[in-house]
Amino acid sequence: MTQPTFSVVIAAYNAERTIGTTIDSVLSQSDADFELIIVDDGSEDLTLPFILERANADMRIKIATQSNQGVSAARNLGVAKARGTYLAFLDADDIWHADKLTKHREMHENDPALEASYARIAFCPDRGGELKAGRTRSTVLEDYCALEDVLIENVVCTMSNLVIERETFLEIGGFRRDMRHVEDQDLLARLVGAGHLLRGIPETLVGYRMSADGLSCDFAAMLDGWKALASRWSHRIDMKRGEALYCRYLARRALRSGTTMALARDFVRRGIVSDSKAFLSGGPRGVMTAGAALAGGALPARARAAIFA
Repeated sequence: MTQPTFSVVIAAYNAERTIGTTIDSVLSQSDADFELIIVDDGSEDLTLPFILERANADMRIKIATQSNQGVSAARNLGVAKARGTYLAFLDADDIWHADKLTKHREMHENDPALEASYARIAFCPDRGGELKAGRTRSTVLEDYCALEDVLIENVVCTMSNLVIERETFLEIGGFRRDMRHVEDQDLLARLVGAGHLLRGIPETLVGYRMSADGLSCDFAAMLDGWKALASRWSHRIDMKRGEALYCRYLARRALRSGTTMALARDFVRRGIVSDSKAFLSGGPRGVMTAGAALAGGALPARARAAIFA
């Protein structure tokens, strides 16, 4: 059997509402040299029968199942089944642009030393189950990522954005099964911290579903998880500065997701207490984040979108 270039890994838990659109975005890729591995993590809804039906209709789709063990264990299981040169992760509620894999192939072919890549993402609000077009975008760095770029402000933003050489992923040990939050930053920190090369594509290739009640928006738990992770790298980063910048990152995420203004203001407060100079650094980013949080409901949604574009 021919080895595919890409192994796309989707970890799914109770994802029947969104996973159909996610799968469609993979099957519509302009670069069709992939296999799609979907791992059902002990879903209690109709996710498993749905993905089995999709697999019966398309031989590129492979299904694996496990009892509920969490997203890290599910992704690792998917990787264990993978045959591709590159791993491309996708969450069960996000979507890809049709040229996602094509653009990553081009990036790696043009830079053979590159071991992992990411792109710009669009933050797409979830309104009643319908994914709306994103009005804000993430930032892509011009050069290779340093440790702080992934450990503090997380330029990759989501695992739905990462493409990584399978051998490199295995070399750094995969995902830590005991982590429920910031498991993506832990992986990226071990990647970049060990000297592996990660670089961004300055194009929007991922639609990231923002739901105020989703796991990705459990911001307080994300901060706790980040502190535990960052402490393992305290010999290489300034912890006070790092916490200030991470709180700014969470404040911006909270403002984008539409959660309570009180939560965004709390992250602004925490960040300024930790290191006000760091929080307000980076041109207008810190000042505008603080201003948007303090303005709260007085600032129209369109104006907040302009701030975080």
